[in-house]
Amino acid sequence: MRQPDHLLRIRFWLGLFIIGLVLSGVTAFPLETELGSLVSLLNHASIRPFAQSVHLLPWVERVNEGLHVTNAHYPFLAYGTDWLAFAHLVIAVAFIGPYINPIRNKWVITFGLIACAGVIPLALIAGGYRGIPFPWRFIDCSFGLVGSVPLLICRKSILALERQNLSMVDPGHLV
Repeated sequence: MRQPDHLLRIRFWLGLFIIGLVLSGVTAFPLETELGSLVSLLNHASIRPFAQSVHLLPWVERVNEGLHVTNAHYPFLAYGTDWLAFAHLVIAVAFIGPYINPIRNKWVITFGLIACAGVIPLALIAGGYRGIPFPWRFIDCSFGLVGSVPLLICRKSILALERQNLSMVDPGHLV
């Protein structure tokens, strides 16, 4: 594959990864509103039987109630999820480096892969300790697995660029 093809591939997958991080961050701010909307959606006549049969509706209603009560009496606890949201946005910014110059910033891809791998034990251990149902913990684990796919694709293309003895990437070359 030619250098421009590798660069396009890297930038495409990193762009998707960055968008995913930004969306994860931005959507962590209005949790109470989002959960209320999700409960309404799951209570829709066409979805409710399925949502109840897989125990999704009772869990989401419980989480929604807990969030509502907590925010009503202890709104300062939501500050923790505000920081979680902010962290997603900051991590997204870190991936701009490899987007611009993949070879020089390949360490960010390794950092991302380590973070994705860390999601799995965190979800399984902390989720179990916090009483999160196993199916939900599995969904949380999937974020680490899904997130690692674009990063592995990028890593492969970065290694190919290195093999082509490219020490400097010219971002304007693709224009």
